[in-house]
Amino acid sequence: MNKFVVAENIQSVLSQKTAVPVTVIWNRLEGRPRRKDFTRALKAEVRDPLWMITRQWQMGEFIGEDAGSPITAKLAWSSDTPAEFQAAQGGVKAYDPELPLETVMEGLPVPLELAGRLHDVELRLAFGRRWKLLLEKSGHGAKAADFQDAYGFVAPDPAAKADFPATAHAAAWQTIAAVAGRAIDGGKLLIWLAGGKLASEGLGYADPEKTEIDDLGRDFLKWAQGLFYQPGEDMQCWVPRHLEYAGRLSAPAGAQVAALAAPEYRGGRLDWFSFDAVHTAEGDQPGSPQKPEVTSFLPTAIQFDGMPNTRYWTFEEGATNFGNIAVDTTDIAKLLLIEFGLVYANDWFLLPIDLEVGSLTSIRGLAVTNVFGERFWIEPSITNAAPSQSWSMFKLTDKGAVDRRLFVPATTPASLESAPVESVTCFRDEVSNMVWGVETAVQLPDGSSRRGRELALELHAKYQAAVAAPPEAPPENAAKIAYILMTSIAEHWIPFIPVHVDGDNREIQLQRAAMPRLLEGQKGVIPEKIAPRTRILREGLDQEHPTNYFVAEEEVERAGTVIETRWQRCRWRRGRVVTWLGHERTVGRGEASSGLAFDTVVPKPPRKEL
Repeated sequence: MNKFVVAENIQSVLSQKTAVPVTVIWNRLEGRPRRKDFTRALKAEVRDPLWMITRQWQMGEFIGEDAGSPITAKLAWSSDTPAEFQAAQGGVKAYDPELPLETVMEGLPVPLELAGRLHDVELRLAFGRRWKLLLEKSGHGAKAADFQDAYGFVAPDPAAKADFPATAHAAAWQTIAAVAGRAIDGGKLLIWLAGGKLASEGLGYADPEKTEIDDLGRDFLKWAQGLFYQPGEDMQCWVPRHLEYAGRLSAPAGAQVAALAAPEYRGGRLDWFSFDAVHTAEGDQPGSPQKPEVTSFLPTAIQFDGMPNTRYWTFEEGATNFGNIAVDTTDIAKLLLIEFGLVYANDWFLLPIDLEVGSLTSIRGLAVTNVFGERFWIEPSITNAAPSQSWSMFKLTDKGAVDRRLFVPATTPASLESAPVESVTCFRDEVSNMVWGVETAVQLPDGSSRRGRELALELHAKYQAAVAAPPEAPPENAAKIAYILMTSIAEHWIPFIPVHVDGDNREIQLQRAAMPRLLEGQKGVIPEKIAPRTRILREGLDQEHPTNYFVAEEEVERAGTVIETRWQRCRWRRGRVVTWLGHERTVGRGEASSGLAFDTVVPKPPRKEL
């Protein structure tokens, strides 16, 4: 039986139009003026001025003092300049205004060797090309072959475990093998010259050729040292224990002795709020007071987006709507901002002065003349006698000292940043009760950077391939479960275990540990410890006598923390280009689980039949 109804002439049925009666009703409100002339309406005439004056009296608008607008002003001020910079490692040197303060704080030594092996072959090649160019321009191009023999690259041995970090990765291995015996290792030559040696030593040259090549060596060393900022060992500001920078500026000979410290700078943006006023060194005495500078100018009313316009018929732009700010009763800062923007917007005037970067400036006073011819001398409202009743917007935090001056640090407004050369993510693992440092980006010996997980898999596969195959296959059993002593973790996960250090008042600190490298078929040997591959986590490993690495427990927040190493470049005074390598610390993305477990029983996978 057919369940469908067939309609004949289906086209005519579909094309039929059905008219449904609909009633549409609407209302429109229109303003109908009684006159065609709008001149009087646009005058906005006041019909009852006495009523408006009465309302002003009720609101207290007549209770006040006569206040005139300022027409001229003179400002007396004086400035001091920091004279010394002290790094976290204890080094002290004269403050150099020719370098941005970020460079001095963030700058790290550029490594040419890591874990006892050559590092950053691309940079070493660039140094080698520069040295060869200097030889050719000075007429000693024929001696390039001698330096290639004395300072040449050595190809890594694929069978040597010490070279596995290079030979496990095809691109890095190919790069080093391609330049081995064909190019000058400028990094090796630079290390030789930086140690106080001469370029011609050991090559058997005689004067005048020897002296000319030695002079070229000095020029080459000066060029390499000026290529990017290289701090001395005692002038580094990175504090590995706290994963942040620390530095200090001092002005021991100014009119007011000052010391400014930046104890918790994480990299990125350095400004006045990064510094605190701290105790000065013992014996520092203030110098002779400087003669204040006097600047005359015309005060200008400030303007900002969203401020009420003083003209009656002028409408404000809607870019900033103060009336749309969601404010709670506890949002004091927002309430003050709204009051400033809506009530006292036309009571503020701009009095600009030009200050040198890197200066500490104090305002002596302000002489203002208003439209009534009255002259007022205004002093800063900040007083040391009653600091709780003083107010200041750009005030240094008091950490053992009081400094009410304005600090304008010599920092760069913008800089170019490279992609992360190295990156480490530290997070908490509550299941295993540890903190992990995951190397998310690792720099290879050839200078390129790749994801840490990919490199860990390649390196593990290289070590696994070096394990001799077992002579006999293990006997099969019919058990349906398997016992696992410990689960394996990827090699780019570096553990930090909670410990207590004797003689330290901290209850818990995080000590860098190591996971064993578990290889299938390896018997009768103690598993090798997995070492980190980034400079961030290798702290203390590359010293002559390796030391433990501890991190303060509070530095790894619940959200985790990320440390990235980047190249940075900026323009400074007179167009000078400044380049440096530095860390930057940001907030992570929360907790994670490594999957580390001990003494577990899991279902045994079924055997595959061939």
